[in-house]
Amino acid sequence: MTRIYLDHNATTPVAPAVADAMTSALRTVFGNPSSVHAYGQEAKTALDEARSAVARLIGAEPTEIVFTSGGSESDNLAIRGVAEAAAPGRRHLVAGAIEHEAVLRTLKALDGEDRPTTLVRVDERGMITADRLAEALTDETALVSVMHANNEIGTIQPVAELAALARDRGALVHTDAVQSVGKIPVDVRELGVDLLSLSGHKFNGPKGAGALWIRRGTRLHAQLTGGRQERNRRAGTENLPAIVGLGAAARRLLEARGKGADDVTALRNRLEAGILAGVPGTAVNGGTSRRVGNTSNISFHGVEAESLLIALDLEGIAVSTGSACSSGTLEPSHVLRAMGLSPHRTQSSIRFSLGLGNTAAEVDRVVEVLPGLVDRLRALTGRGAAAAGR
Repeated sequence: MTRIYLDHNATTPVAPAVADAMTSALRTVFGNPSSVHAYGQEAKTALDEARSAVARLIGAEPTEIVFTSGGSESDNLAIRGVAEAAAPGRRHLVAGAIEHEAVLRTLKALDGEDRPTTLVRVDERGMITADRLAEALTDETALVSVMHANNEIGTIQPVAELAALARDRGALVHTDAVQSVGKIPVDVRELGVDLLSLSGHKFNGPKGAGALWIRRGTRLHAQLTGGRQERNRRAGTENLPAIVGLGAAARRLLEARGKGADDVTALRNRLEAGILAGVPGTAVNGGTSRRVGNTSNISFHGVEAESLLIALDLEGIAVSTGSACSSGTLEPSHVLRAMGLSPHRTQSSIRFSLGLGNTAAEVDRVVEVLPGLVDRLRALTGRGAAAAGR
């Protein structure tokens, strides 16, 4: 069976050049970057080169980059670090209602530590408006966290506009850009934020390597203490092979300069159009609002999403029902619920996310297979007629 991978928002295959760079580092660069001898300095050079590549990718300075184990740690470091370093009168935290669990669960924990949190509602497109953010801000707000691109529906938030509003009230701004870096151009200066999270395995780099950009001068308390690595922001000997891989993935994007992004968007649009035309009772969640070009979240009326996911997997097609970090839970998507979708619709939605290596032939195969699978599943529940007349 030829398998088709349409779950790139969960993780991506490691690019060959990235794997080669990591293999070379594993074999030849074994020194500790903190050591002063030649082996250590060789490792430090590799570390610095990766840091520079990541910085260039997002329009930052290398000294502003802190390497982490990935997006979740970066989010935790940003939110907890700023909250703990904030002035006594700044204990309030604000975030969007459709943030990743790494943000939401961190905020929930801090709320229990007498740091109250306000979650900003989104509209039916999954967008935060300036008016709604303004309602949430107070003179005690220390940090606003708004994700750049949503992992489930792909919606791109107006981060620059929201950041300007928050900073006018004296709050720092963090954006989780895990799903936007590698898909669209990202420049921290243009966004106007103070902290930005990214993760290598979302753009054909390795798992276990990410970064937090911290604007120079931003006060932040370290969450891992020990050595003085990463300018005292994150203690512990760096995972050099993974970081080298992250740097290689960043360089690959810099060299590509966006080439291929339009092709992925065209494939996504082809998939979306084929599904909407070929399967009655379907709808794109979030509509066609501004999204990253690889993501489509579609509801299938009268179908239980988990059943459709399994049926597609048996056909060799890998998709998801939402965030990989929330897989295995019976809870409906908090993103779709926050958008005001009905319980049935939230439980009948599939996320398709395309990326490196996907082809028009693969998309056409999915469009060919889906109608029969959906008809069969609807027949089992007796909902076929209702869907056809929807």
